[in-house]
Amino acid sequence: MPIYEYACGACSLRLEKLQKFSDTPLTDCPACGQPALTKLISSTGFQLKGTGWYATDFKPGNK
Repeated sequence: MPIYEYACGACSLRLEKLQKFSDTPLTDCPACGQPALTKLISSTGFQLKGTGWYATDFKPGNK
């Protein structure tokens, strides 16, 4: 399940929430109670590991 990041437009609270893809986005801020939460776009913590991925595959220079 992915972790989504939200920000409140009313009180500037930022929070993360573990949700399923099918869950509806949060709208009500847990701090101030206003329906001002928006989902943020943030970078992922993605890393390729395991056999078949080599550090030399994506390095610049002569091949």
